Amino acid sequence: MNDPKTRRRRPWLAAALALLVSGLGHAYLRRWARAFGWYAVITATLVFVVPDATVEKVIAGDRPPIAEIAPALVAVGASVVDAYVLALRNNRAHEQRAPSTETVGDASQPSDCDEATRSDAVEIDRNAPASDRTTDSVANTVSCPHCGRETDAELDFCQRCTESLDE
Repeated sequence: MNDPKTRRRRPWLAAALALLVSGLGHAYLRRWARAFGWYAVITATLVFVVPDATVEKVIAGDRPPIAEIAPALVAVGASVVDAYVLALRNNRAHEQRAPSTETVGDASQPSDCDEATRSDAVEIDRNAPASDRTTDSVANTVSCPHCGRETDAELDFCQRCTESLDE
């Protein structure tokens, strides 16, 4: 899974970055259009909705009335929540796409097919030519006679152990 959008992300970090700088939490999630969109929404809120005197009070360190900065606070809050939820969804998608692996020594090897997957596969006739092999109609796979794993039915060899399927 080398796709950067599906790498696991820290939701709390995305939310904290979105709170720190508008759009930064979404940039961390590599959602560039959303990052720019939230930056534009919050900037537009500060420029067009919040009075200039209130912005100057905030910059000077004075405490402005909450009612005057409420629109900006709502926009920032929505951005933070959006970044957090996107990170959670990203992690859920990552977990669904990630193949199950088992660690052997220092290397990570793909695990064998589980019993449910193997029972769905149709055994092949070793003496039949490649074009006549029976296959699983759903996945178009065959079970390798050497390693027992499923492999592409259109190939003449197992993708896992590289042994010929014609033997």
